[in-house]
Amino acid sequence: MRAPLQFVLDFFTGGDPVVPTPSERAASDPAAGHAAPGAAPVGLAPQPTVTGFGHPVANRHAQLQGVTVSFRFERSRRKSIGFLVGPDGLVVRAPNWVPLREVDAAVQEKAGWILAKLQQFRERQTEQFQKAIEWRHGAEVPFLGRTVQLCVLERGLGRVQGQDLPPEQVLPVTVPPGASVTQVRDAAQVWLKKQAKVLFEQRLQHFAPLLGVRWQKLSLSSASTRWGSARTDGHIRLNWRLIHLPISQIDYVVVHELAHLREMNHSPRFWETVGEVMPDYAQRRKALRQVPMGLAED
Repeated sequence: MRAPLQFVLDFFTGGDPVVPTPSERAASDPAAGHAAPGAAPVGLAPQPTVTGFGHPVANRHAQLQGVTVSFRFERSRRKSIGFLVGPDGLVVRAPNWVPLREVDAAVQEKAGWILAKLQQFRERQTEQFQKAIEWRHGAEVPFLGRTVQLCVLERGLGRVQGQDLPPEQVLPVTVPPGASVTQVRDAAQVWLKKQAKVLFEQRLQHFAPLLGVRWQKLSLSSASTRWGSARTDGHIRLNWRLIHLPISQIDYVVVHELAHLREMNHSPRFWETVGEVMPDYAQRRKALRQVPMGLAED
């Protein structure tokens, strides 16, 4: 039985090494003047990024060691090809006189470095966001674009702080006496995931009829690279960490994935489908790209 097609909503997230162009290398080493046989050429963007890394204004893409990398290519007055990995992803710059085939070869040659830097940047952003939350009693935790107070109850003891706050401003957890920070975090994340599951189902039920589609199953994801995915069999996966974000951004991801049940691509027709129920999706998409979690977008 053929597996259902899956389309994912990827979210990409430095250094600037300088490498000689293939023609420069060939001058000193005749064997180095050509790309390796079978090397995947850099193609024209836009192309749907199923897995990998992207750039918000990508105009080219490459398959690097089996990973799709959509990047921004620019001409410059520099003397050699350079690579820069930053918050938006990969930027490749090359002199005006360097042909694209040599740019393609250089990107393939630096594939290992590029992938390592992109992954490091993504992990660093995720780590910074997670470290910003102190999983202790009284800590503030992002929730639906605002904050709630973490209220820790040790079994057999009463709450010391937060008991006089309205329920909607409290994240309540119960842990064993003397629980570690890790135990408190895990208990808090269980609560957050429960809230996420309920909310995501409500938003799917709201938008699916508006788009004229039917979803069959919702699963929570803990992926470190994407906000959500949709399959042709109606299975929707949404990252539970969306619960930290404002409802406007959550709704954008929900609509994005539901729209894939009509268009399994990122064609103009797909974006027209999104715009049918969310005319301001571009603004929501831009806001989502600025979230410091290391998850990026197609």
